[in-house]
Amino acid sequence: MIEIIIGKYNYWIYITLMMIGFYAMIAKGNLIKKIIGMNIFQTAVILFYISTGKVWGGTAPILWDKAVIYDNPIPHVLMLTAIVVSVGTTAVAIAIVIRIYKEYGTMEEDAILEIERKQAEELRKGNTGQREI
Repeated sequence: MIEIIIGKYNYWIYITLMMIGFYAMIAKGNLIKKIIGMNIFQTAVILFYISTGKVWGGTAPILWDKAVIYDNPIPHVLMLTAIVVSVGTTAVAIAIVIRIYKEYGTMEEDAILEIERKQAEELRKGNTGQREI
């Protein structure tokens, strides 16, 4: 039993990274920490897919007479695309967080929700906070 657990150590690493990233996205209130958690989660998925493409004893997928078993190049190619998408997603998320910080003065989710709630109450009461000229 222990050989199975130790023999699949890479899966334990992926699961651990996924859970750390998922926890950060769900439990943390700071928006930057949520983005870092998302990146950790994405990294775990990328590592998982890259490891599925590796074949023990496999060679690069180049045709030559000594190569009998080839590594599957498709997961590697797909994960290159996923890395680019991940970087783009992170850049857009950080840009949105910067805009939120400029608007609300905080990056804490609870504080932003409280400000939004107060603004909604003021609108409901008819007090928009604007001065009449």
